[in-house]
Amino acid sequence: MTSITALADLASAAACPRLVVKVGSSLLVDAKGPRRAWLAALVAEIAAAKARGQQVIVVSSGAIALGAGTLRLGKGGRGSLADAQAAAAVGQIALSGLWAELLAGHGIVAAQILLTLDDLEDRRRYLNAAATLSRLLEAGAVPVINENDSVATQEIRFGDNDRLAARVAQAARADAVLLLSDVDGLYDRHPAEAGAVLLPVVNGITDEVRAMASARSGSGMGSGGMVSKLQAAEIAARAGIALAIGNGQPASPMARVTGEGIGTLFLPARATTARRAQKAWLGGRLRLRGVLTIDAGAAAALGTGSSLLARGITGVSGSFSRGDAVAIHGAGGAVLAHGLSEYDAGECAALIGHHSSQHAAILGYAPRSAIVHRDQLVLL
Repeated sequence: MTSITALADLASAAACPRLVVKVGSSLLVDAKGPRRAWLAALVAEIAAAKARGQQVIVVSSGAIALGAGTLRLGKGGRGSLADAQAAAAVGQIALSGLWAELLAGHGIVAAQILLTLDDLEDRRRYLNAAATLSRLLEAGAVPVINENDSVATQEIRFGDNDRLAARVAQAARADAVLLLSDVDGLYDRHPAEAGAVLLPVVNGITDEVRAMASARSGSGMGSGGMVSKLQAAEIAARAGIALAIGNGQPASPMARVTGEGIGTLFLPARATTARRAQKAWLGGRLRLRGVLTIDAGAAAALGTGSSLLARGITGVSGSFSRGDAVAIHGAGGAVLAHGLSEYDAGECAALIGHHSSQHAAILGYAPRSAIVHRDQLVLL
């Protein structure tokens, strides 16, 4: 379970060693172009977070808005999918260059990653993205992530960077997400209505909480709204990750959220570890590519928290590659677990019933530790 209990904890290296910060389009870009002075102040806050021992990942909107201005496209570049893709292709160059330049002023290396929904739904690509994020953070870089709008289609795109930030946090095993937007947080009704009250802490997303949300985006520049932010909070909660919403419009917005406590903090409702919740997310949302049937001994071992080894496998079906999701069935056909295979289907078939010491001779290369590692497996 996350150790974060208050907004101030997001500025603590002990409580929040790894933080994802999402920046909305309306904060980065106005009618005149990029808000360079504002972004420079935010970058200084990110540098301060790194100086106190935190690792920071940025999910940055703004490419479409920047490109739309350059190409002189109406409706902020969102008049059509083709316009959005063209604007993103132009704007992403400017956006990434701006982040790289300002971070370099603090001696920090920026790294650009462009993602589509399919990159995090396809497990092989998910594993690659997670590994890349981990290595970049270990090397001291700040990954700057945006949806790959230049190639995404309506069917596969996230549609907003709030949910993308939550997905990235899961892949990176972050401790918290901070959504900087054009609102202070979640109110008990639309903030424009009289008597609206800002909620400082929300324990779990309930139907009552959902009823408080409005889908309207105040700036008209982004694609989200409070509904998408609640969806992001739910995604984060499944992985035991805290999520906060704060107003990014003032100068030094991170300090306003963590120092003055102005915002809304969403806490996971259930007392579960991030690792277990992450595995539940990995297991519950996957298209299963195949089936591994196991014997009683292997089934008993899985129940004690062990990985799935080839020696306990009795059958392989389906067509899958390394990183794909597979179902694990018992001898009687009952579904025991879902997990990510460390081998493709042909390799699994070749290894059926064999001890780990025999794998190298069978495969012709040094084997991995398990067919399905316990960290990538969830019991059902």
